[in-house]
Amino acid sequence: MGIIMEVNFNDEDKYYLAKKKVENIKGFYGNLTAFILVNIVLIVINLMTSPNHLWFYWPLMWWGVGVLFHGLKVFEVFPVLGKDWEEKKIKELMEKEKENKKKWQ
Repeated sequence: MGIIMEVNFNDEDKYYLAKKKVENIKGFYGNLTAFILVNIVLIVINLMTSPNHLWFYWPLMWWGVGVLFHGLKVFEVFPVLGKDWEEKKIKELMEKEKENKKKWQ
């Protein structure tokens, strides 16, 4: 197996990572707000124009799936989608590349 490299972030790097995380959270809440408001409007339009033919649940359902996965990624509920996993995978690939170069030298 490869060697696990320890990453030491300085304060500037930590600030950048924290700022990026806050921006991602803000983006999620923007998406969630739009999802709620637009779907309320779609439900009202559907019920006022064709109450016998309900279609509002289609955009509600599919956009809702997108919002759900967006939230799971932003709040790092799935380890595969989280930043730690990405960093570990990058390190692993970099180490493999280093080992491959050593083999051919």
